[in-house]
Amino acid sequence: MIKVYGIKNCDTMKKSFDWLNTNHIEFEFHDYKKLGVDQNTLQHLLKQCTIQTLINTKGITYKKLSEDEKVQCQKASTALPLLQEKTSMIKRPILQLEGEILLGFDPVLWAKKIK
Repeated sequence: MIKVYGIKNCDTMKKSFDWLNTNHIEFEFHDYKKLGVDQNTLQHLLKQCTIQTLINTKGITYKKLSEDEKVQCQKASTALPLLQEKTSMIKRPILQLEGEILLGFDPVLWAKKIK
């Protein structure tokens, strides 16, 4: 089964849920805001992407960071605790398929990979 990581009230997440439901794709949802995210999960994600692609640098949470915190975001070792504290900075959605993750809402890519 596909596991979807994100925040329920995000517009991109709503589009993602709509796409998954319209295409009758079963998924399990992990809400960062309610459930948090542990370091093991983040490290697992980083085996398939870089810290730069995992962090949502276009979001309000990232933009409100201090310059020191933005420097912390450049290395996984210092970024992970910050991502656990400020889960809104994690790119969304993240779809965890068998052995692969997909970052961001991309219906064309999803159609190729999921169906």
